[in-house]
Amino acid sequence: MTKRQSPKITRRQNPKNTPRPSKRKGRAAKSIKKTSTEGAITTISASTLQSKEFPPLRYAVNGYLAEGVTLLAGKPKIGKSWMALDFAMAVATGNLALGSVRCRRGPVLYCALEDNHRRLQRRMSQLYGDVDRWPPGLHFATEVRRLGDGLVDDLRDWIEAHRPKLVIIDTFAGVRPQSRREGYDADYAALSPLQEMAGQMGVAILVIHHLRKMQGDDPFDMISGTTGLTGAVDAAFVLHRGKQGVTLYGRGREIEEMEQAVEFVGGVWKVLGDAAEVRRSEERSAILEVLEGAHEPMGPKEITDALGKPENNIKQLLFKMHKDGEIEKQGRGRYCAAEEA
Repeated sequence: MTKRQSPKITRRQNPKNTPRPSKRKGRAAKSIKKTSTEGAITTISASTLQSKEFPPLRYAVNGYLAEGVTLLAGKPKIGKSWMALDFAMAVATGNLALGSVRCRRGPVLYCALEDNHRRLQRRMSQLYGDVDRWPPGLHFATEVRRLGDGLVDDLRDWIEAHRPKLVIIDTFAGVRPQSRREGYDADYAALSPLQEMAGQMGVAILVIHHLRKMQGDDPFDMISGTTGLTGAVDAAFVLHRGKQGVTLYGRGREIEEMEQAVEFVGGVWKVLGDAAEVRRSEERSAILEVLEGAHEPMGPKEITDALGKPENNIKQLLFKMHKDGEIEKQGRGRYCAAEEA
């Protein structure tokens, strides 16, 4: 009679008794993971950077719209779209933008997301009705996908097919990702893929945006949203109407910081010059007009009351105008217009 064999019992190992890899091996594994080439830092030495050659920066509108993403913000109905259309036509025809800036001719894509074909035709007719043939290189789109939903890929395909010098998105609200995320990170993430693509493709992209209702000491603080928007783009412009007229403020990585007095006449924007110089000239003209209409010399207080300007500003201007020979001083602190020779 054979002895009945009892079945083997497989004991579960106690985790406490299970041998573990040595700490040394564990550290080595972590070290290997950290030094993986997938997440390695790529560098360039200063000497290599010094000898590297880059193609010249390309502008769609010299001094204003360079390759990359530019934000143009302003209050509703101030004329942002008219300025964008002026840029578009100037590039598409190779003519002047803002009344004085010569542009190199090239295709343009204008995404007019708050318009339809009828409104676009009416606006074009108002400005360019006497032009025999509107430029075939100026293309309009009234519907596009949103950022984060395929727009960057769509633009990349269109840019590869048409090689435009300028792309305009009017307005940012029409392409902004529909997300519940808010704050700096969300605003930066919304525009950074567009900025990256624009740099890769070497094309200038202008995005139209709004200003908040709240005033600010810095015009760029009035741009709706957080500083994530201005941080993500290459340049930003603010079109702002103040007591002394409309000023175009510009700031960016590849443009000179500017404050230009601009004027909107007949649907067309024109640059008048440096804002400080233009406003000063306007104030000088106003002072001369008051003095020429007076029957006797006037003091700073009387001129201030006539113009409704700060007395300290008037005193400074009177001093400069007297020095420049524009006005004459008669008696103590009293002025009259200079007599023509």
